[in-house]
Order: sequence, then structure tokens, then C-alpha cells
Amino acid sequence: MATLTFDTLRQQVRGDVITKDDDGYEQARLVYNAMIDRRPSVIVRAVNAGDVIAAVNFAREGRLDLAIRGGGHSVPGFGTCDGGLVIDLVRMRGVRVNPEKRTARAEGGATWGDFNAATYPFGLATTGGIISTTGVAGLTLGGGIGYLTRGFGLSLDNLVSADVVTADGRFLMASERENEDLFWAIRGGGGNFGVLTSLEFRLHPVKDIYGGPMFFELKHVGMFCAFIATTSKTRLKRWAASRHFRSPHPSPSSPRSVMGIRSSPWWPAGPDRWTRARRRSSRSMTSRRSWPSMSAPCPTPR
Repeated sequence: MATLTFDTLRQQVRGDVITKDDDGYEQARLVYNAMIDRRPSVIVRAVNAGDVIAAVNFAREGRLDLAIRGGGHSVPGFGTCDGGLVIDLVRMRGVRVNPEKRTARAEGGATWGDFNAATYPFGLATTGGIISTTGVAGLTLGGGIGYLTRGFGLSLDNLVSADVVTADGRFLMASERENEDLFWAIRGGGGNFGVLTSLEFRLHPVKDIYGGPMFFELKHVGMFCAFIATTSKTRLKRWAASRHFRSPHPSPSSPRSVMGIRSSPWWPAGPDRWTRARRRSSRSMTSRRSWPSMSAPCPTPR
């Protein structure tokens, strides 16, 4: 009976339907966090919203647990389940940019690497993840903190609209003008409101930036934190830094025994701003450094 049921599901979707008896199942069930070892009964690799609708209906009618895998980075393993159905959006990774309206629409399985690669040629970006392989949908539904947060808000602050498949199999568009309650819900109202098959974001003029790690001796931690606190209040909101206490990689100028602080400033700016940024950093901090900074001009992270 189970085989017949899964065969019926295969007839309803264009994507892959993978069960425990199929080749590739062991690879298909893996998630980013290797500590999560779960075995769903069936995995649907959707290629469009219609596949998602069919999979949601199948899970509901069969009373199966349902998990949604976007980028697959969920640390607690929300993107998989034991004995249920997983909708894997890995084949839905398209991103379409509208440079005139400064918006971009990403499919539910897109990663931030996919997103930034699509928007970068237009000199546009929005707040995304720190790691490029993180899923756009999952990060956004959780708030979305990234390098551009201070300047442009969270990822969900830049969400313009979303296509949502609800638990009853309906396909709805959610925005400030349509299905407003659902739009409110997916922007921090909780979870399990539906499957996002695409997300539309507001973009901002950001292309090349100035960023990278800088290392300082641990004895200067007080001075460095004071510098960050003051700069965060007085400098442009497009400047951001994260502080990490760690041992740098050993080299002639940074021995393994030295602890350090890593800062990642990000200036969405042109070459003239890179120069000024380097000079400000040098005047404030270089005399205290024991080894060179690796900060430099670079593209928006992707």
C-alpha cells in the first residue's frame, strides 16, 4: 500500500520523490548538522509551487509529520524528521532581480550565496546571512542578522512579499496589501504558518565593501572594546563589527601562543572611502597591533 501511495505522489509532482528503497536516499536525507540523523519516509525535491502543494496535501491526508528544508542549515534539525515527509527545496534556487524597482525575488531553496551573486552585478544588496550557504527563507523567518543589519535592518525588515503554501494546500501571496495577517505572522509571529516558495526583498545600493579580520593582542581588549562602542555610536550606520576571542593561525608575526580579537568592519563604499576607513583604523588602532590587518576591499559577501 505504501509503494502504491508513493507512486501516486510521484504522478502528482515534477520533482523527485525519494523513499527509503530508492538509490540516493542516504545522501538525500543528510542535513548540514551531522549530529542530526533522521530517516523520513519520503523526500520530495520540489521544482515549483505545484509540487509543494501536492506534498503538503499528501502529508496532511496521510497524517505524516512534515518538515521543510530550504538551505538545510537548521542547527536543531527542523529541516528533517523521522518517519514523515520532507519537502526539500534544493531545486528551487532561482533569484530574479528588478534593478529599476530595486527588488529581488528568491525561490524558497535559494541560499544567500545565490542571492548575492544575482544582485551584485547591479550594485544592489539586502541584509543576508554571514555564511553564504545559509538558506534565504530560513534566515529571514528567524529574523535575519547579517553584515548590513545596522544600515538596513533585519532580513525580515526588507521582506516585501512572499508566496506561501498553507497547511490546507492553498497558495497565497502575503504582503502589506494582501493577506496582511499572514504577512505579519511570517515576520516574527511564530512558526508553522506555511511553506514559503518565494520571497521578495527590498534592495539597497551596495556593491563593493571594505572588510575583513583584524587581530590585536589580548592585553588591549579594553581599549578595543571601547573603540568599538564609541565608533558604533558615532560612525555611519553602515559600519558593523563583530568581536571574536580566538587564537590566530600561527605565522612568524602571530605566534600560536598569542590570543587575539577579530573584528570585521564592513563599509559599503567606493575606493575613496576604503582609503579613509583604512586611515581611521590605522590612527586609532595600528600602534597597538602586533601583526597586519587582513581587511581589504572586496565584493559583498557571497
